[in-house]
Amino acid sequence: MPNKRSGGGLTGTQQAAKFLGVSVLAGTVLAGIALPAVGALGLAAKGTVKGFDEIPSNMKRPPLSQRTTILDAKGDLLATVFYRDRSVKPLTEISPHMQKAIIAIEDSRFYEHGAIDLKGVLRALNKNATSGGVAQGASTLTQQYVKNVFVEEAGNDPDKFALATQQTLGRKIQELKYAIQVEEELGKKKILENYLNITFFGQQAYGVEAAAKRYFSRSAKELNLEESAMLAGLVQSPSRYDPVNDSEEATKRRNVVLQRMAEVGHITQAEADRAAANPIQLRVSKPKNGCITAVKGAGFFCDYVRAVFMSDPVFGGSQEDRAKIWNRGGLVIRTTLDPQAQESLQESVKKRVYQSDRVAAAMTMVEPGTGRILAMGQSRPYGFGKNETQINYSVNKRDRGSNYGFPVGSTFKPFVAAAALEQGKPPTQVYPAPYSMPYPDRIATCTGRDWRNRGNFKLENENEAEVGPYSLKKAMEMSVNTYFVQMIEDIGLCPVVEMTDKLGLVQGNGTKLPAEPSALTLGSTGISPLTMASAYATFANRGTYCTPTAIASIRTADGRGLPVPKSACEKVMSERTADTINTLLRGVVDSGTGQQAGLRSRDSAGKTGTTDGRLNAWFVGYTPNLSGAVWVGSPSQQVKMQNITIGGNYHDKVFGGQVPGPIWGAAMEGALQGVQVLSFNGVTIPDSEADEGEDGERDRDRGRENGDGDRDGGDGDRGEGNGESNGDGKPGDTEGRTGGTGGGTHPWPGISVPADLIGGGESRGTEGGTTEGESDGSDRP
Repeated sequence: MPNKRSGGGLTGTQQAAKFLGVSVLAGTVLAGIALPAVGALGLAAKGTVKGFDEIPSNMKRPPLSQRTTILDAKGDLLATVFYRDRSVKPLTEISPHMQKAIIAIEDSRFYEHGAIDLKGVLRALNKNATSGGVAQGASTLTQQYVKNVFVEEAGNDPDKFALATQQTLGRKIQELKYAIQVEEELGKKKILENYLNITFFGQQAYGVEAAAKRYFSRSAKELNLEESAMLAGLVQSPSRYDPVNDSEEATKRRNVVLQRMAEVGHITQAEADRAAANPIQLRVSKPKNGCITAVKGAGFFCDYVRAVFMSDPVFGGSQEDRAKIWNRGGLVIRTTLDPQAQESLQESVKKRVYQSDRVAAAMTMVEPGTGRILAMGQSRPYGFGKNETQINYSVNKRDRGSNYGFPVGSTFKPFVAAAALEQGKPPTQVYPAPYSMPYPDRIATCTGRDWRNRGNFKLENENEAEVGPYSLKKAMEMSVNTYFVQMIEDIGLCPVVEMTDKLGLVQGNGTKLPAEPSALTLGSTGISPLTMASAYATFANRGTYCTPTAIASIRTADGRGLPVPKSACEKVMSERTADTINTLLRGVVDSGTGQQAGLRSRDSAGKTGTTDGRLNAWFVGYTPNLSGAVWVGSPSQQVKMQNITIGGNYHDKVFGGQVPGPIWGAAMEGALQGVQVLSFNGVTIPDSEADEGEDGERDRDRGRENGDGDRDGGDGDRGEGNGESNGDGKPGDTEGRTGGTGGGTHPWPGISVPADLIGGGESRGTEGGTTEGESDGSDRP
């Protein structure tokens, strides 16, 4: 294809076949069957496409693929993506030199003839006869334009391209009929404008604007005489006359164009000679295409935007329809990405987890109440090189993320607490919570058949000193595993399944969470950071969950607005439940496992999580106006974060409050700088006698040594592992700074929903156990 000119072929065979068709048509026209001046052509020939009574709309407004620009929420450029690099310009924004040069070399009588140049056909016939070959063609600019429309529509489809370029009499008659109608309906200037915007100039540049930028780093409006002549010469054979790879051939061809411009009177001979004496001076700019060009570390977010576009039915009923719109391009996509939040996230992640580290980090920020994704990034850059990746660790597999997400550990416990509160359990609820205990023998499920612990599995807390009884407040602060397993034994699995379904919590592969205690208490199942940030935003939004959204608006090349996916918000828990969770999780960053993450400047709440073998460490937290989730770990789930150096700092053991927590804290501080300070609606949770201990010794001996965790496993990256395993738990982490500014009194709008109105769930089987009356052979809790 690179050896083809935009309006026809170059080889002797192709030119001969083409010219044969033109000659036959010319003879037909001369015989009086049709004349351009008469109007519509009434030809019938074998192989001709019949029934062309009206010119197709694509001939008037060709579906030119163009650049799509992706902008952040402020309107600044994030990335440019295109199927074909093209920027359509009106004739008034194309240099007069360029217009004259292309007419001189391609169709010097363009303004004098109709769709077919009979005089040109006869001249070409005579020249070719005397030369003994095919020295000159006879296609007009209009005919070339029609052919280019067919080629443009064919895209990369080899069958359609072959049909668009076939050298048959039927195809020639079809092209000529369209050319005549185009001449009548569009006029010369519009045809010239369309031609200059559709034709291929080599070096991935389609249309004269992209060509001017590619070869000379300037706009088509600024092209001088020499530059215009060089570009016009490229059209016949973009590869042969490519000035980047063969300046000598390009110069010869440019001078041919200059001489032809002088011969037809577009310039003087003296002007042609002066221009020909100048060497070609290129200022080549490389094409910048795709999410790899994104600024502010937004390559993964850019890829997510594309994934949303390609999968959401709002952009077309089928994958093919959506791909056609995306490839056609010319779109201006304004996203929800906040530049301040994005820059703060990237700075915090890159400072604390290096690109070359054995583990990676990913973070996503979501705005409560709107679902808008304000920032998304990770420590390994978007790319193809060493320690680079195109896998977005923040999103699900469907959106070009990891296969299964990553086990979330104790960051799952607030969902259990929310479900229990909705069932009427008080925030002062006390359970024995021993250091070690077997999983319950049976737990009620949504199906009515109990989950059974047929493997007699046990779980334990992080330290032997962590021995209950505990209240919910202290158990959340210290992340006591046995407490939450006893809580789910008390309320059953079904309320937690219902709650997680309402919160949009699914595994990284898009499937429902398994209805088993290790997954629904200790976070043994893989979930993405975006999913976790959106779920936690519900607490900040006083019980209303909003689906995440990345696209604010889309405008087409002709200025039309396209519909975009809207966030769907639903009340999933009472305001009282959400306010209680906020109060509980404020305790985590004030004095519990997440102290290193707490914000000094405003109310904040959050939860740490660490998984079995220290393969994953999490911090998920929020303020009233921003929610963020941070994951740190090995994408392949093969690196235990023990005796490891991350971001230049050595760690004997990594905990959720130790590496992810500070990433979250610094990123949030920067993202919220200058943003209104809001407070949570605090609730009073009385202290429990169970938490007092003797002379305060219990609190000092809890063993909260920088840690928090749930012994589970998992696998994250594409094609690697399964993202889940059994779990039995590790809590911890109290070192670091204090945070939070106390409760608030500013009510947020919302409607409380009775607990019994939360929708039901369906048991997904028995990984980690079995339900009454059935067995899957599993030995996991």
